Amino acid sequence: MKIGELAKITQTQAETIRFYEREGLLWEPPRSGGNYRVYGREHLERLAFIRHCRSLDMTLEEIRALLRFQDAPRENCHAINVVLDEHIEHVAQRIRDLRHLQKELKSLRETCDGVAAECGILDGLKKVNVHDAAHAHGVHSVGHRRPPQGTRSEKTGN
Repeated sequence: MKIGELAKITQTQAETIRFYEREGLLWEPPRSGGNYRVYGREHLERLAFIRHCRSLDMTLEEIRALLRFQDAPRENCHAINVVLDEHIEHVAQRIRDLRHLQKELKSLRETCDGVAAECGILDGLKKVNVHDAAHAHGVHSVGHRRPPQGTRSEKTGN
């Protein structure tokens, strides 16, 4: 199948598929006589695996680690548990961060008296709020992980 068909079946943008190829997560497919990429069942299954991992908010490095075990099925899989345990802890930390964010937003919401010029929400949003160093370098916005320093993040977010 061509990239468009693979993209449609997996609901993945073609650029994301190319990104996974460049990152070494998805094997580069052979080319047809017309220089089109020709994807097979193994690409479909691997892409489905990658997409499922991404839906679980796993980083590219975590996915790489899991794919190494998938590619070496006779290896001891203890390290897979380590990857998952670390990811579970990350998720737990995000939940704590989101609860803190919710509390902060509720607190801000209580400061509005109905007049924009004297709105406590607007005044509160002007203040600089620096979290502790652990949160400031690893989490931004609503708890999404920043990509590790020195690597590029996914352009499409898929």
